[in-house]
Amino acid sequence: MQVINDFHIHSRFSRACSKDLTIENLGKYARIKGLNLLGTGDFTHPLWLKELKEKLTEDGSGILRTKDGFPFILSSEVSSIYSEGKKVRRVHNLILSPDFESVERINDVLVRRGANLKSDGRPIFGIPCPELVEIVKSADKRNEVIPAHAWTPWFSLFGSKSGFDSVKECYQDQARHIFALETGLSSDPAMNWRLSQLDGMALVSNSDCHSYWPWRMGREANVFEMKDMTYGEFIGIMKSRDGGKFLFTIEVNPEYGKYHLDGHRNCGVVMEPREAVKSGKICPKCRRPLTLGVLHRVGELADRPPGYVPKGAIPFKSLMPLSEIIAGIMESPVISKTVWGKYNALIRAFGSEFEVLLTAGTNDLAAVVEDKIAKAITDAREGRIKMQPGFDGEYGYPVFHEGRQRDYKKFEPNPGGQKNLLDFRASLSQ
Repeated sequence: MQVINDFHIHSRFSRACSKDLTIENLGKYARIKGLNLLGTGDFTHPLWLKELKEKLTEDGSGILRTKDGFPFILSSEVSSIYSEGKKVRRVHNLILSPDFESVERINDVLVRRGANLKSDGRPIFGIPCPELVEIVKSADKRNEVIPAHAWTPWFSLFGSKSGFDSVKECYQDQARHIFALETGLSSDPAMNWRLSQLDGMALVSNSDCHSYWPWRMGREANVFEMKDMTYGEFIGIMKSRDGGKFLFTIEVNPEYGKYHLDGHRNCGVVMEPREAVKSGKICPKCRRPLTLGVLHRVGELADRPPGYVPKGAIPFKSLMPLSEIIAGIMESPVISKTVWGKYNALIRAFGSEFEVLLTAGTNDLAAVVEDKIAKAITDAREGRIKMQPGFDGEYGYPVFHEGRQRDYKKFEPNPGGQKNLLDFRASLSQ
């Protein structure tokens, strides 16, 4: 069976996350999106772990299920901040685990090492990456560590502000356990293929979502062909990089990501890497160092030209969240009744968002929504939509109407209104 999975998410116990992130909402909206396996996120947080134990059932497979059968895999993101090589390092890592017993062992060691797991669903501690891997693998050899959003400037393995130049430099003697890398929203596999040091690694994609809304959850995902859906099979597919089982990843255009180009958001300055180099990597307005984006950083570390494809590379498909396509065409916020009405009509017709985005034909789509929306969906599938690139923490966005500057904030949901939006969304489904 084909399993579309997103195993990097967060709970309501992580900072800047929706207070309505519950197991019930995650399962409900994962089905609407078309996901059929989800990470739990945040298993290091005591209250979320308690809730996971209450609402998910173990059966020995390493896949946990809700009462209505939706599958989850135990996952969590942690933040290591420490000094090494006369530089402050800030690296986020994903941890995967097969059962609650293994999770408890990880958490116990982290607490003994001084980590305050109650402070945040994404805990911060001073444990260097090699020691973190050793802790995780010592708790249970089946536990795994994957570098999270590996190119983000501020908090990642290769980050321009606080990262390293190689996997080996970061993880040292524990690098042998690092078999996969999360590319993040601001890069795609093609950018990562330019680094020969990554040839032996699986490139995975996840949403790192802070809410359960379908324009966030599953915006990046992995597509596996699985026989039994077990934890061991899940890890084995990534480790083997077997193209018959690891079918493809789902990506957003990397220009959509918040850190693709160089710039200063507060100054309204955005630059391509060549421009940034000419400026001495200094903002022309405030004269402070620019935040160098992922495209720049990949270019610094790459030892291959753009367009290089390694033998056996897992393919990828670039998509765009359906809500954002509709919102952009209709020039209406993603939370508006207009957008949800058209979104729901498509879901009723085709079953899930991924069915709409990946397989539905233009004529079939046009039987449900306006021709301009149907065309935009297939244009997005074929990579024919221009993007305004993201930079320095500002998301990129699709340009559907040439010559008109979009007020991006108008298209963003109001975080403070998400509880009421849940009631509003439910009313539209009735």
